[in-house]
Amino acid sequence: MLRPCPRLVLSALRGGSGKTTLTLGLLAAWRQQGLKVVPFKKGPDYIDPAWHSLAAGRPCYNLDPFLMDRDQMLASVAYHAAQADGVLIEGNRGLYDGLDVEGTSSTAELAKLLHAPVVLVVDCTMTTRTAAAMVLGCQAFDAQVALQGVVLNQIARPRHEQLLRAAIERYCGLPVLGAIPRFKCAVFPERHMGLVPPQEHQAAARAVATALDLAQKYLNLDQLWELAGQANALPAIKLPKVHESQTPDHPVVIGIIRDSAFQFYYPENLEALTRLGARVVEINALQDSLLPPVDALYIGGGFPETHAAALAHNQSFRRSVWQAAEVGLPVYAECGGLIYLGESLVLNGQTYPMTGVLPLTFKLGKRPQGHGYTVVEVEGPNPFFPVGTQLKGHEFHYSKVINSSIKPQDLIFRLQRGQGIIDQRDGVCYKNVLATYTHIHASGTPGWAAAMVQRAREFRDQTRFPQTPLPPERCYKELSI
Repeated sequence: MLRPCPRLVLSALRGGSGKTTLTLGLLAAWRQQGLKVVPFKKGPDYIDPAWHSLAAGRPCYNLDPFLMDRDQMLASVAYHAAQADGVLIEGNRGLYDGLDVEGTSSTAELAKLLHAPVVLVVDCTMTTRTAAAMVLGCQAFDAQVALQGVVLNQIARPRHEQLLRAAIERYCGLPVLGAIPRFKCAVFPERHMGLVPPQEHQAAARAVATALDLAQKYLNLDQLWELAGQANALPAIKLPKVHESQTPDHPVVIGIIRDSAFQFYYPENLEALTRLGARVVEINALQDSLLPPVDALYIGGGFPETHAAALAHNQSFRRSVWQAAEVGLPVYAECGGLIYLGESLVLNGQTYPMTGVLPLTFKLGKRPQGHGYTVVEVEGPNPFFPVGTQLKGHEFHYSKVINSSIKPQDLIFRLQRGQGIIDQRDGVCYKNVLATYTHIHASGTPGWAAAMVQRAREFRDQTRFPQTPLPPERCYKELSI
């Protein structure tokens, strides 16, 4: 058994119950108390973890039973818990919601795996005693889930709170650990993919401060921390051996385009690259005039549609990306990165030129074109995955291809689950470029980072692409918000 570590799972009856705001408030409040709390987000999310990182002052990591296996999740929690005072995990959707009738991949199953107490956030809009019935149902549904407390949200007035507290404590035997009043204005604005990312929120720090104020006023912080401390030790597992680079004095340089347009990167993906000896540097497609000398390029997802004009305006940078791809630079791109490598993006009747690496034109729709987990079989040669490899990932995009010279059979991924680019095919490969709508997580796809570093090393050794030192502030750090 590993050492005990205070940890808590914050869940709800459904999505949209306010658990993200409360998670941020808790993280900020415990941080202000001098506690080092590592945040985790259940599910394939990028935006909520970005907010968590801002509130906690340290990276937020993902736990996903579909993308990762049991030992990978336990190893991640154990490793980060060993360097912290506690762990706070925000669930997704409702407590028992999963991929099937058994609740596979649900927050409840994750809480059982981690031996973690659960606090349930209950949206109390237009309800009183019925809230106790819903909580009681969650208690009875699976007795192995350690449901230990309730936070009431959307409280109308003091009498409303009194009725709810009395009903839950009487019928459920659970403590009410907080009661949040109803507010007319949203603290965290939303758009088509959920919350607006903090990188685009003009008052991100003020929003977190508001969540902190709510937590300090309306949550029982001491009792919540005491509850977290009741978590049993994590199950014993064999932690994976970390393999370091054999040539640390001459690391390959892998660039990531990281700005307000491209911001969807799992910390585990970047850390996997650095553990293999790569030097990861950050690049800004909105402000940099040229792509700096790198041995490989990783373009994550994000919101190129909200920055289409600025991306198109930076013509010199777009052209330098195209030139680098033409000379064989290894490039791996996901979703928003796929769009950026295309010829253009059509938005509200206006066409915005992108890099032109791939012969694809994209258009943003009003409804999701792909949303959910993906299972991919690699059927064609490419720089990063052996043919026959099966990948698990996820997609969430409103864009679609409206013009392309690429045929479905030219795409190297066949999707057993998911939508992809067209006809359940995904993965555009050109020279050393591979671009796809599917996002992957390095913990569940361990061969990806090794392939990135290997392709980067081959490119460096085979070309005379000049290596100019980059300033330290442009290198990836453990915390970069």
